[in-house]
Amino acid sequence: MIEKPRTGMDYHSLNAMLNLYDTEGNIQFDKDREAAREYFLQHVNQNTVFFHSLKERLDYLVEKNYYEPEVLAQYDFAFIQQLHDRAYGKKFRFPTFLGAFKYYTSYTLKTFDGQRYLERYEDRVVMVSLALAAGDEELATSLVDEIIAGRFQPATPTFLNAGKAQRGEFVSCFLLRIEDNMESIGRSINSALQLSKRGGGVALSLSNIRESGAPIKHIENQSSGIIPVMKLLEDSFTYANQLGARQGAGAVYLSAHHPDIMKFMDTKRENADEKIRIKTLSLGIVVPDITFDLARKNEEMYLFSPYDVERVYGVPFGDISITEKYYEMVDDSRIRKTKISARSFFQTVAELQFESGYPYIVFEDTVNRANPVKGRINMSNLCSEILQVNTPSVFNDDLTYEETGKDISCNLGSMNIALAMDGGDLSKTVEIAVRGLTAVSTQSSIDSVPSIKYGNDRAHAIGLGQMNLHGYLGRERIHYGSEEGIDFTNIYFYTVLFHAIAASNRIAKEQGTAFEGFEDSKYASGEFFDKYTDQEWVPATSRVEQLFADAGITIPTQEDWRELKAEVQKHGIFNQNLQAVPPTGSISYINNSTSSIHPIASKIEIRKEGKLGRVYYPAPFMDNDNLEYFKDAYEIGPEKVIDTYAAATQHVDQGLSLTLFFPDTATTRDINKAQIYAWRKGIKTIYYIRIRQLALEGTEVDGCVSCML
Repeated sequence: MIEKPRTGMDYHSLNAMLNLYDTEGNIQFDKDREAAREYFLQHVNQNTVFFHSLKERLDYLVEKNYYEPEVLAQYDFAFIQQLHDRAYGKKFRFPTFLGAFKYYTSYTLKTFDGQRYLERYEDRVVMVSLALAAGDEELATSLVDEIIAGRFQPATPTFLNAGKAQRGEFVSCFLLRIEDNMESIGRSINSALQLSKRGGGVALSLSNIRESGAPIKHIENQSSGIIPVMKLLEDSFTYANQLGARQGAGAVYLSAHHPDIMKFMDTKRENADEKIRIKTLSLGIVVPDITFDLARKNEEMYLFSPYDVERVYGVPFGDISITEKYYEMVDDSRIRKTKISARSFFQTVAELQFESGYPYIVFEDTVNRANPVKGRINMSNLCSEILQVNTPSVFNDDLTYEETGKDISCNLGSMNIALAMDGGDLSKTVEIAVRGLTAVSTQSSIDSVPSIKYGNDRAHAIGLGQMNLHGYLGRERIHYGSEEGIDFTNIYFYTVLFHAIAASNRIAKEQGTAFEGFEDSKYASGEFFDKYTDQEWVPATSRVEQLFADAGITIPTQEDWRELKAEVQKHGIFNQNLQAVPPTGSISYINNSTSSIHPIASKIEIRKEGKLGRVYYPAPFMDNDNLEYFKDAYEIGPEKVIDTYAAATQHVDQGLSLTLFFPDTATTRDINKAQIYAWRKGIKTIYYIRIRQLALEGTEVDGCVSCML
């Protein structure tokens, strides 16, 4: 319910004026800023619990079991007071109504009845920083500085939960592999339930499971294939719905050369039989280079029995390089196989993406060529940016672990590109972000799923993301996808990579250890650094050179890379993986950022926010003088988006969540062409496909994008 103001308009009405031009044909940005101010006057201030002092407040919140006393006990009260004063001294203000609304709706600490607020934004920032710093006053101070300035933003589960006594996990994204036996299937379903109960979205690889009709215990035509497993998983996510607060979220990935691949995709058809139809699971396919080669030659593609492949090679199907072994497996009579038209396969993919946005695509060989650590990557996550090596678990008959494999948790947070550039010390911002995310990793322990805990404890993998690329480019009057835009993206990600590795190297020195398996990595061999030491990376345009010079940010040189290489080879790096660019949702709004590094979907975004109804969000840094630099993704088209992502991808060890946008005139042929273009440009994954749709009244329909951080 909206409280009516004593005078003037209510905040919801003011926000709605963003969608109306003034008498001179201008967008009324000032009305949204006024809406943010009125939201505090009309609602927040009236519903906030105030205290006479910080000590009174903290004592109350600990006594009433709102805050974790262990977090505060790591510091002297005098320091906490100093940090609190430092945060409030920054004079933070939400620049948009939706940013303020999202924060108070989704993040801040509320009374147990949900009616009153116990934190301001500054209070949440301080508590998150204290929790992640774990007693390190210098780190806590730096985290407050970076977060309150907007240069670094922890992901939703961390920012929401850190420091709260009644909290969930700091992580809400997990990846599990399933092996070709009933014990692994059963344990994976249990793990999915446990992770979903805790608020996690879970992706699972089905590639190793034998196909429909395969033998069981040498008896032919016994296996039911992957569809029943998908059904079980879908029901599990529906059941474990976090006390009804949110539907569980799951994704399943399958190799393009699995015999059940066409049945797998048919589960998402609009007219699919209810017996096989999958409504809520997200689907992803893992496509090797050979599949594209066969389609180019208009040849048939063979699908191989995972059961036979594992018998012949002694390793699960998902751990085999299909491109490398393809013709060998074709010629091997011990491996059962069927075949379909390669072009028909890609046509089906495009048709389904046109209908539903699915399946996601992982370009398997591109991913593994770029993988810096030993092992094979065979899947991704709910948002297609996590690309890490997993290893199988072996189970006893009672489902206990005989051998614990490595599964994956996503320790995420993102930098605001515009504010990081404005900050002038990109090296420090990256280092504090890496240290903050490392703390997320070291403080997370999912004991209910031992393979997740095992993998996290040994890899210390993090995913430092980026957001607000389009906002920054538009502010600087650079067109998204232009030569200067791509040049900036290249040099920015190049520079971030250098500082991320340097930060992880410093942590390894401090901890006296590197991630498990470092000695077998391309970091240890030095191979990872070759492309940076063998050639010079400098801006290709004078404009980008000037942007970095004006910001006071030094671009790493070849000699810098040689020195870093020597330090890494000597001392290692602490984090197995360092970067991943997710789709940023709620944190973009509170951080006043354009989402991730993709273009805006519209100049004024329309969202439906519960009982409040429609809420409007203007593209960050857009004003009435620079509108031409804020073309939306549908106008920009997929090729420029792919070019931009390709520039960033070469400096990111994991993936980037890439959504492609098409006008309502697009055909499946257009989608196919974009897929091929993305593959050729070295893109690692494709997330959603979005086709612009127009409602009857002519306004854009807001697409439903899951797994927002």
